[in-house]
Amino acid sequence: MTGETWEMVQHRTGGDGAVWRSCDGRRYKRTGPDVLAEAAFLRRIEALGYPVPRVLDEGQNEDGTAFFVEEALPGSSLHEMADRLAAAGGALDAEVAATAAKVSAELLRAQATHPVATSAKLLAEFGEKAGYAANVWAENPDLDTPHRRAVITSALRRLESLPLCASSLDYGLPNVFPTGVIDWQHHGLAPVGYDVVPALEIIVFRGGTGRYSPTAVQRAAYLTAVDDAVVPLLDQRPSGFLGEFLVVKSMFFLALTRPAEASPDSTLDGKAGKWLYRRHLFTECLEQYEHAGTVDTAAFPSFAEFRQHFAGRSESTAPNDP
Repeated sequence: MTGETWEMVQHRTGGDGAVWRSCDGRRYKRTGPDVLAEAAFLRRIEALGYPVPRVLDEGQNEDGTAFFVEEALPGSSLHEMADRLAAAGGALDAEVAATAAKVSAELLRAQATHPVATSAKLLAEFGEKAGYAANVWAENPDLDTPHRRAVITSALRRLESLPLCASSLDYGLPNVFPTGVIDWQHHGLAPVGYDVVPALEIIVFRGGTGRYSPTAVQRAAYLTAVDDAVVPLLDQRPSGFLGEFLVVKSMFFLALTRPAEASPDSTLDGKAGKWLYRRHLFTECLEQYEHAGTVDTAAFPSFAEFRQHFAGRSESTAPNDP
C-alpha cells in the first residue's frame, strides 16, 4: 500500500486506530494495534458463510503500525438509507426494514450453523466484554449496586439455553449494508441471536436524535423473519431472549459516554445530555426486565421527551434497590 493516498473517515472506538478510504472509494483500510487479529477473524468467518467484506491485504505501515484493507461494500449503510428516506413522522422506510431482515437472517443462519457450546464462565465473559461492564461501573459508580448486578446476572443465566457463536457485538443499521456487515472491531463470542435480534430495538439508544424509528408492525415482522431463519437449526426462537439481549445492550450504549466533568446533576446539553439519557435508558431497561421478564423499547422516552419530563430526576437509586 506504499505510495497510495487514503482519506481518513473516522477514529476507531477508544482512539486505537482509524478507518481510511481509498481515493476510488472501493477499499477501506483499518489501522490499529489489533487489526491483524481482526483480519484473521474476518477471513475465518467469511469462510463460514458470514456476509462480511473480503480482506484484500494486510501488513505494516511505514510508521510501523499494522493495517488491513477490505473491499468496500456497495451502496449505503441501512442507517444512511433510513435517514435519507425517513417518511413524515419518522417511520422507518419499508424497504430498509425488509433489507435489514434479509441481511440479519443471512448472518443469523451462518452463526447458528456454527455454534459453540456455552457455559456460565463464557457467558460471564460475554457480559463483561459486550457490555463494557468495567467501564460502565467505573463511569457510573452510583449505579453500581448489588441489586442491579443481580438483575444482570439473572439475565445472563437465562441465556445458558442458547449456544454461542462468533459475533460482531456492535451490530446495528450503521454497520449493515444490503450485501453484508462491516466493522468487526469488537468481535467475540455471544449467544446466537444477540447481534441481530435487537437491531431495530436499539435505534432508540442512539440518542433519540435520528429521523426514523420502526413501527410496531415492522418490529414484529423483523423478529418473525429472523426467528424463521433459524428455527430449524436451533429448535427455539431467538426473539424469546430479546429482554436479556437488551439488558446487555443497555450497558454497551452507556459505556464510554461520560464526559470528563459531567455529573448526574449536569444539564442535558451536549455530550452530558447523551450520557444522562443513556443512564435513564439503562435503569429503565433493568427495571422493565426485572418486573416483566422482557423489555419494551417502545415505552422508552425519546431524547426530547426525556429533556421535557425527566430532567432533574435522579437515576442513582432505583425503587427496588435495597
